[in-house]
Amino acid sequence: MKASTNRPLRSLDYGFFGPDSPSWKIWTAPTALIGFQRSVVLEHFDPFLTAAVADMRGIYQDPHGRLDRTLAYFLTVAVADSRTAIEASDLLMRVHAKVSGIEPISGKRYSANSPESQLWIHLTGWHSVLKCYEVYGPGPLPPEEEKRYWEECAIAAELQTCDSADVPRSREGIREYFESVRPRLCSSERALEGMHYLLRTPYSNAGVAFWAASRFIAPATIATLPKWMRELGGFDQPAAMDMAIKPLARLMERLGRSPAMTVWALRLSAPRTAAVMREHLHSKPPILTATVSPQEAREKYGKPLRACSA
Repeated sequence: MKASTNRPLRSLDYGFFGPDSPSWKIWTAPTALIGFQRSVVLEHFDPFLTAAVADMRGIYQDPHGRLDRTLAYFLTVAVADSRTAIEASDLLMRVHAKVSGIEPISGKRYSANSPESQLWIHLTGWHSVLKCYEVYGPGPLPPEEEKRYWEECAIAAELQTCDSADVPRSREGIREYFESVRPRLCSSERALEGMHYLLRTPYSNAGVAFWAASRFIAPATIATLPKWMRELGGFDQPAAMDMAIKPLARLMERLGRSPAMTVWALRLSAPRTAAVMREHLHSKPPILTATVSPQEAREKYGKPLRACSA
């Protein structure tokens, strides 16, 4: 979700990460589409997020637009200048501030801006795009580059209501985080509906391009998940499918490395994201060829965020 302005995507500065950052490389790779589907499916294991999605219903009425705006937001945070990223963040927080209610399993109140839920969204997103880059793209990052990636993940968390201090700074820390939250993850009728809907979106709700893309990406997404998640979500698949989809997904990733091909593929299934990617690829150097911190950017362009408890 890029803030609605007529300004270029990146005119003031290099945002928070810059051209040599692993974040630019990972979030603009063709594998980010698979990683994104992976992350939005996993989000439904959080019962409070499931309640928010189910109560809003927007994802079922307009899955194409809703998912496109979300992916465009993540890409904007990764590659836009600081003002554009901060304005997109403020807009998203204002939208989320309107979403609250009662989670039916626990009877507790939920808020889409809950720091706990926002941290789950953030980490499943950043972990998933890296995981799919490793499995279907060029492979694991060098140790120093991976260390920088997780540091950048913590920086990006400052644009949401979660505390960046809670963001793990290593692969081991991410594993510990997933183990720590596993006891509160669960499945339900509404969670299963959401996950299966996002894996294989009906043609009647999405159109032919999105319908076809979701069905091709789904087996590749599932192949990257641990057995317990596949069983809990009710979307496990045979090992033979895991083996068959990997070379095909890797072939598609190599074809997608062409910038023109990347934009073309995104335009079919995620036009807003395609517009952000096109601007990213064709942007001229900004006025300040350096990066800034989210705190500096928010002091100049944004509004203070208020965390909401679930």
